[in-house]
Order: sequence, then structure tokens, then C-alpha cells
Amino acid sequence: MRNHWRQFESIPAARTALFVLGLFIMAASPAVGVLPGPGGVIVFAAGLTIVLRYSGWAKKVYARFKRSNPKKGAWADWGLRRRSARRRAEREKAALEQQALADD
Repeated sequence: MRNHWRQFESIPAARTALFVLGLFIMAASPAVGVLPGPGGVIVFAAGLTIVLRYSGWAKKVYARFKRSNPKKGAWADWGLRRRSARRRAEREKAALEQQALADD
């Protein structure tokens, strides 16, 4: 099953369709946001995740946003549950522990 999905993802038209689907989901988030609860935020995050997965341009814009707004970028990574953010946090934690051991 996973292999079929990877083959599907490798088709440029499919990647473009998934990118457009992500944009559509992001655009629909205000409509969901008027309903009670945090639905709009969750729907927007789902759309953003799809867009970031299938668009190189969006990844570059997101990286630029994170560099200019590190605190907001950290929150966005946490909200999107990005593996790269978890790895980065683990490396920073390990470096702080090493530094604390070296200072003793």
C-alpha cells in the first residue's frame, strides 16, 4: 500500500493536485472556524501540512518565515508535529546537558 502511494506521489500532476487540495483546505478553514471549538485551526494546520509536503516553494517560504520569526516558527513546528522540529529540540537538549556537565 505504501509503495503504491509513493508511486502516486511521484506523478507531477498528482503532486500539483494534492498541493491545490491543501490550499483549498486552508481556504475552507475560516468557514469551519465559525463553528464552536478549535476546528478552524485544525483544518488550517491539515491544509498547511499538505501544502508543505508537496510544494518546494511553500517549504522555502515557510523556512524564511521561521528564520524571521523563530518563536512563531517553533510554535508552528510544534502544532504541525514536524519530525525535524523534534530532532532539533532533542539535539538542543542534549547540547545543553553536555554544556551543563562540562561546566561542573
